[in-house]
Amino acid sequence: MREGIAAFHDDLGGDLLRAIRAKPAVRPIADAVVVKDADVFFLCPPSGSIPLTEDHGYGLFYHDCRYLNGYELRLSGLAPTPLASSAAIGFEATLQLTNPEFEVPDGRVIPNETIGLHWTRLADGHELALHDRLTLRNFGPAGADFSITLVFRAEFEDIFQVRGLLAEHPGRFHDAAWVDDVLAFTYEGGDGLWRALGVHLVPEPAVRRQFGGGYVVSLAPGEERTIEVSLVLAEERTAEDAAARIAVRPDAARVKSLQRRSARQWLAGQTQFRSDSPAVDNVVQRALRDLRMLRSGMSGRSYFSAGLPWYGALFGRDSAITAMETLAFDPGIAAETLRLLAAYQGRVVDAFREEEPGRILHEVRVGELAHLELVPHSRYFGTVDATPLFLVLLGRYAAWTGDLSLFRELRENVELALRWMDTYADISGRGWIEYQGSTSRGLTNEGWKDSGDCIMNEDGTLATPPIALVEPQAYAWLARTLIADLYRREHDVERAERLLQEAAALRERFERDFWMEDLGTYALALQGGARQARVIASNAGHALWAGIVPPDRARSVADRLMADDMFSGWGIRTLSSRERRYNPIGYHLGTVWPHDTAMIGVGLRQYGLDEPAARVLAALIEAATSFPHNRLPELFAGFERGEYAAPVSYPVACHPQAWSAASVPYLMQSLLGLEPDGFERRLRVVRPVLPSFVHEIELRDLSVADAQVDLHFERRGTAPGVSVQVLEVRGNLEVSIDA
Repeated sequence: MREGIAAFHDDLGGDLLRAIRAKPAVRPIADAVVVKDADVFFLCPPSGSIPLTEDHGYGLFYHDCRYLNGYELRLSGLAPTPLASSAAIGFEATLQLTNPEFEVPDGRVIPNETIGLHWTRLADGHELALHDRLTLRNFGPAGADFSITLVFRAEFEDIFQVRGLLAEHPGRFHDAAWVDDVLAFTYEGGDGLWRALGVHLVPEPAVRRQFGGGYVVSLAPGEERTIEVSLVLAEERTAEDAAARIAVRPDAARVKSLQRRSARQWLAGQTQFRSDSPAVDNVVQRALRDLRMLRSGMSGRSYFSAGLPWYGALFGRDSAITAMETLAFDPGIAAETLRLLAAYQGRVVDAFREEEPGRILHEVRVGELAHLELVPHSRYFGTVDATPLFLVLLGRYAAWTGDLSLFRELRENVELALRWMDTYADISGRGWIEYQGSTSRGLTNEGWKDSGDCIMNEDGTLATPPIALVEPQAYAWLARTLIADLYRREHDVERAERLLQEAAALRERFERDFWMEDLGTYALALQGGARQARVIASNAGHALWAGIVPPDRARSVADRLMADDMFSGWGIRTLSSRERRYNPIGYHLGTVWPHDTAMIGVGLRQYGLDEPAARVLAALIEAATSFPHNRLPELFAGFERGEYAAPVSYPVACHPQAWSAASVPYLMQSLLGLEPDGFERRLRVVRPVLPSFVHEIELRDLSVADAQVDLHFERRGTAPGVSVQVLEVRGNLEVSIDA
């Protein structure tokens, strides 16, 4: 194929060979420009083209399938030079390119930077399409004649194939061909679904070949020419339906209306944020747009996809944490997430999927390999923290909204989840949430740090199952506490008291078994034989977040987390730099995860440790401004801040990543002191703190219960503290300020 593609670019003719389907390796995607709308998303490098000659993570994705994995544009056989790229609004990107020097047919040389190429790219989740508009302009003093070629590669790879985890391709490919005015790529999946990609080119190309089309362009000085490309996707039960779907040319008027959408329209219905710091505004606005981009749908309900490109799916842990982080901005998605997770809650014992009654799932995949059960991920349950987090999210949602109806609706699911924590999760009978893994196709570790080498002992050896991580125990304590309050409000005092007693007993066991007096913090985990994994890791900070830590030990835990071996200056490392397995670019072995750092920051704040919490927020904001588009990725390297001028990228990190995007807004909400009590129709603003480089923040349309409030925060000159002004209240809401 590669030789054929080269020939096509060099000469507007020649046959292209059939694509080679080798198992791809995952190459760095840190520079990816990303657009997404609903369940359709697209990643490309800043050049706009997707390489045809190497394996990578770029492409056009839908329902866990990469439909398109190659898309190259050439000017007279040469790749354009990228100048700039922007994806300010998540569903649309703009790229600017120019030409390298080339020779025209009459022998003249066209200097570089003569031809401008303005490339707009629009994801369309409703029509399952990607719309490109290529505008070429001659900025030179003389006419220019050149060729434009567009070549496509569509291999319909399951997401697990893209990641290099599996090599199976169980379906059958049909030769790419032009059908009337559409270049059609078709794949008959082994799962009975027909997946197809239709390429629409306007105007009609001068030359058609099996894998693309070409034009001869003649531009006078100052003249422009536009080429429109639409890639239409189909996932159907029959070949006929797939063919009919991709044959429909996109409505040009509708595409133009989509392009006219503004960021404000896209973010309508959310709390609005503004500050006097352009840097902070840029980071928060990017976060909110990324979160809007990551909204996806399943069974008629919305949720946050975990991250692109690898985790564009429903994840129990990730979706629940992100919904919790964004309660101050959009509480509605939390309710839909809870209903969706409840609908997929475990009902039977299934070792292949690690399903157990009451267990909240790890993830849902809807691709070919999942349909064929070559992987267990059509409903995979290998997580020990999603179940208590499900309960915590329900409790937090109720506090913001003052709504017990969802608790009533999900009461059976609540009881199933509580029962799972007491029975199936307690493998050793010691009263902990534990795991040991039951399928070779699943995860070795089942906490949020789920790579195979991240739960270890101080000598570097791996922990021995069954493993009880520190943070799920803290989540379970908080879950029982919050759910007890809901039962009390429903006048089931007996059930509430029993849950509180269980929480108290858990807290006592937690202090006895996890505390490391000599190290002043909690063990990473307990392992087989009830032995501590005596490792300094960020997991202990989640105990602060949950509130299980006694106040007299909170300062010790905080000091350990903020010490130089843990706090890199950009965030809190997942593992101390003094530990045997520390690796600043190891996935969970010393990197910085923004959501992890933010949750710890919220924990610090809850114990009145305002100064370190503010340092953590400042570090995350400063890190975000160092990444392209002010976007915090899934994770980044744990190198010390003084070693490099900016945080070091993790090569294949997801970006955007939902819980990373939400990390700054979440920690900002905590530092502003927002404490809702929807049941009492009250919002307390307690001890607000502003970052040192911010003097004013304004929130509008903040929802508590069914009321809304606008708030203004301002630093009091050189005096300590922050003044709070209630600008307007709409509805029945009392706002109390303890500044």
